[in-house]
Amino acid sequence: MLAVVALAEPVRAETGIGEIWRQTHWGESSDALLRQFGADADRLPRALDFGDSYVEVVLPREPIGGVPMVVFFQMDKVSHGLKRIQFERPRHAVNPPAFRGVLAGLHTDFGRPNQVCAIPVLPASGYQAAAEALWLRDGAVISAIFRDTTLQAFEGCLFGPATGSCGLTGQLLVRIGPSDGDGDPCRLETHLHP
Repeated sequence: MLAVVALAEPVRAETGIGEIWRQTHWGESSDALLRQFGADADRLPRALDFGDSYVEVVLPREPIGGVPMVVFFQMDKVSHGLKRIQFERPRHAVNPPAFRGVLAGLHTDFGRPNQVCAIPVLPASGYQAAAEALWLRDGAVISAIFRDTTLQAFEGCLFGPATGSCGLTGQLLVRIGPSDGDGDPCRLETHLHP
């Protein structure tokens, strides 16, 4: 993970993640988001369930570090206000170069991460290896997560496509939420210093 962060630093990448975050307000409604983002936003025909939240509004192609991502505005199920913003790469396009591009974009917007974590392959992590970079900025937590979702995660995307399945079984996402919203995102981690 340290090598990935180090490789991302020299790359200069334009990203709109900071702008999207500044244009939104925690607790605002889906209708307000649609008005704010206009023709760039799509209202889904049916809400997507994200466990503690749901999504009605998406931005289908927002680049971070030159890597196209889908933006999901996650709404709290109780208050129906904006709870979290999640940028996610389509699963068929998840790979280490995309993660490096996203990290470069986040580095451009937010500087060096406050924390870098490696989540090992353990029963508590669902046998899924992951790498995460975490920024604490202006009362928010920004986390970039690169997760291998194969059962044999040690053979998958994080350490090279040994099984030939890298890009089909990975997950790449960036989450922005209030600092009091989701707790410690690196709870199963091995801490590394950026």
